[in-house]
Amino acid sequence: MNHYALPAVVLVTLATVAIGAYGLRLARTTSDFLVASRAVSPRWNAAAISGEYLSAASFLGVAGLVLKDGVDVLWYPVGFAAGYLALLLFVAAPLRRSGAFTLPDFCEVRLGSRRLRKLATVFVLFIGWLYLVPQLQGAGLTLFTIAGAPYWVGVLLVGGVVTGHVALGGMRAITFVQAFQYWLKLTALALPAMFLFGQWRGDGQPPVSFDPDWLLPDADGMFGTYSLILATFLGTMGLPHVLVRFYTNSDGAAARRTTLVVLGLVGLFYLFPALYGALGRVYTPELVESGRTDTVVLVLPEAALGPGTVGELLGALVAAGAFAAFLSTSSGLLTSVAGVLSTDVLGRGSVRDFRLAAIVAGVVPSVLALRIPGLDVSTVVGLAFAVAASSFCPLLVLGIWWRRLTAPGAAAGIIAGGGAAVGAVLWTVVGIPAPDWAEPLVAQPAAWTVPLSFTVMILVSLATRHRVPDGVGAIMLRLHAPDSLRL
Repeated sequence: MNHYALPAVVLVTLATVAIGAYGLRLARTTSDFLVASRAVSPRWNAAAISGEYLSAASFLGVAGLVLKDGVDVLWYPVGFAAGYLALLLFVAAPLRRSGAFTLPDFCEVRLGSRRLRKLATVFVLFIGWLYLVPQLQGAGLTLFTIAGAPYWVGVLLVGGVVTGHVALGGMRAITFVQAFQYWLKLTALALPAMFLFGQWRGDGQPPVSFDPDWLLPDADGMFGTYSLILATFLGTMGLPHVLVRFYTNSDGAAARRTTLVVLGLVGLFYLFPALYGALGRVYTPELVESGRTDTVVLVLPEAALGPGTVGELLGALVAAGAFAAFLSTSSGLLTSVAGVLSTDVLGRGSVRDFRLAAIVAGVVPSVLALRIPGLDVSTVVGLAFAVAASSFCPLLVLGIWWRRLTAPGAAAGIIAGGGAAVGAVLWTVVGIPAPDWAEPLVAQPAAWTVPLSFTVMILVSLATRHRVPDGVGAIMLRLHAPDSLRL
């Protein structure tokens, strides 16, 4: 057992509480809680976005997938990082100029429909809770691995800490926390990686064995690969906890600068998980047989460097970084879900409503994580991306760039594409066997659900062209006019 790991996790948790308490002193108004009064600088915001985006799937799951399935799963980090390019090109600045606080707000601003707003609320809650579950699972897995603590301890610890500081400080508080946690996560992977690479070189560079067949996958494998690329590339622009952070920028130009910095920060981080997965094939191949591949990042330092102080200290650093990943991503997700609950379900978005919503938003995924502990972290996150890509991505792209989009068209597309992706998620989570021909379609649904959503949205909008909102020209001007020209 690593004697330094548990104190490191406790230290990170206390640091999170302390930084959140500092942010709490600055949180007073509803705008502070929802969008930090739109006063976050691009550099701070980029670090905070990177901190919340690099989740359990990034810190633990990518390395575990590389260890288990080989280099073909490198499309996960490629898509995760490249998704910000699509966000930069199509969404970031116009979304900030919309003046909305949440995705349902954008639906009403752009299309003037309360029913569409309610539908968007349902999908925000589903995506947010679906994404929260693997963060809490990762926390339980980490504490079990490093300290032998029961699985439920990690789930309740992260759930409780995150719910507490989101409820008390909102977006203003978690901005400082997430920015700090990005740099902690990067250090926690990069520093041990240098020691591990040096150890590998010192051991004579033992070969890393990968299945050569990944270069020429079969038809199902090719479909799954392209579907995964589509889900991760387009899903980023539909993730509520990512989008809500762009509302905190002061204007559209600041949102674009934020996205550019995020591309660099996220790309830098993703250099390291693949290295852990590859070296895991050399030093921890037994994890594949035991089905514990998601723990490779946690156990690799001691396995490669051997028992001793150096291996334990580096293992403790990695464990601290893992907990930072769970805390920061959970904070962002909980804030976005609480914002929607407070404005669209529980009340009018007051501070009191937000705090009550944060408690509700934290309890639901905690219960789910305790009830279904065996789900693969990256698989669940990949499915969340598929739902986001099939629902909010078409809504945002067409809503921002196509003036003929109507509320019935948007609703039909979300229900068709997003609903189909939700069905695939539920099918996978429940574990119902699918027919051979349908298995790849359910496992990676984005390749057919995203085109379905776009197609239905366009066709129904054309069929209901009389429902184009009044004043759409003024709305489109508001989304696209340079900030320097706005009054």
